[in-house]
Amino acid sequence: MEPDTSSPKALSLAAAERERRDIVTGEVMDEARLIRFVAGPGGVVVPDLARKLPGRGLWVAADRSSVEIAARKNLFSRAAKARIQAPADLALTVEVLLKRRLLSGLGLARRAGDLTSGFEKVAAAITSGKAAWLIEASDGAADGRHKLWAKTRKRVPPTPVFGLFAAEELGLALGGENVIHTAFLAGRAADRWAQDAHRLSGFCPLLPESWGA
Repeated sequence: MEPDTSSPKALSLAAAERERRDIVTGEVMDEARLIRFVAGPGGVVVPDLARKLPGRGLWVAADRSSVEIAARKNLFSRAAKARIQAPADLALTVEVLLKRRLLSGLGLARRAGDLTSGFEKVAAAITSGKAAWLIEASDGAADGRHKLWAKTRKRVPPTPVFGLFAAEELGLALGGENVIHTAFLAGRAADRWAQDAHRLSGFCPLLPESWGA
């Protein structure tokens, strides 16, 4: 007999199972706002962004300051009740891995038909409300970017913009030479990708500083 997951009690239990305690502040929050770490080989703390590695999970809020505090104050050892070591550059490692995960996620989305690329197609997706994210090459021309950005601001709420990958990086991930304008179409895949994008925003801005205001 299948368990009933539609009742209020079942939904409350399911939500509780997705909540974890941040070892830095002690605050209980949704997994989507946290980074899971485990003790890897040799007792070294490693990030588990997919939340699948074996071992006891050690959860930290998804922002640079929290991860740096956890590493500097040896909070991982305290939470694990075991002697484990956190690398000094752990926050940087998380940032790099999140970017890699996001880029890989775009490749998967392209193969699944969840992306559209090219100025006209992206503009139409934004205007029709089908675009969950506007993804712009960090080194693309400002003119086209500004025109699409203006369209995102007409939406309520505005379509979020991501701009950390260069055209060559996007091209390699999406199977094109140079990809400048891409829209991630609304759906479950976009929702999952957004979780990682929001976690990355705790480690670096999602738009290049060179773009200005």
